[in-house]
Order: sequence, then structure tokens, then C-alpha cells
Amino acid sequence: MFQVSVDEGFSAGHALRGYKGKCENPHGHNYKVRIAVEGPDLDSIGLLCDFTHIKRVLREIIAGVDHIYLNDKPPFDVTNPSAENLAKYFFDETTRQLPAAQNGARISSVTVWETDTASATYRA
Repeated sequence: MFQVSVDEGFSAGHALRGYKGKCENPHGHNYKVRIAVEGPDLDSIGLLCDFTHIKRVLREIIAGVDHIYLNDKPPFDVTNPSAENLAKYFFDETTRQLPAAQNGARISSVTVWETDTASATYRA
């Protein structure tokens, strides 16, 4: 099985609803998102998935969440904007825009870091 990944970053604010502690107050993070693609076969030129294509899709999604207050943006106006829910959001959005390829390549996981040492991952 082959796997490739792309990392991108963005900055945003949020507050965790129902949380008792500092994170219930509005605050911000410099997030990092990693999209991992895996599959059993390479294409005719020896690629699993073109990095440029993954980056383009990821940057489009990030453009919608960069430098905003996440609690005001659907689905986070209802769903808590936790790292876990952000990972699922990015997974769903990238999967929608990067469906499985003919060589079987597909999004396998998304990891979102809130800090250099704290992350959440969503896997298919």
C-alpha cells in the first residue's frame, strides 16, 4: 500500500461549547492540517496522487476557514469546532472533492494540529 500526504496551515479562532475550562472562552490557534491519501497502485507515470492536486483542494477548503471565528461558520455554528470535528470536516470535504481514483487512491486520514504537540485524526 502506498501513502502520500500534504500539510497546510491556517489560523482561526473558536470557543468550545459545553467545555469547562480555558477553552470555553474565545481563543485562536495556528492549525496544521495533514491530508493522507493511500492506495494499492501507482498510476501510469508512477504517482499515487499528484501532490499539486491535493494541495489545490486543501487550499480551497482552508480559504473558507482561515482567519475567521469558526463558531460562526457552518457546520461549526451547530457542531463544536473541536480538533476532532475539524478533522472530520476536512476529511468529508476533501473526500467530496477528491473521490477515489481509478488506481484505488483515496483519502485515508486527516490530522488537525491545534498546537505543535496536540492533534486529532479522523480515518475512514
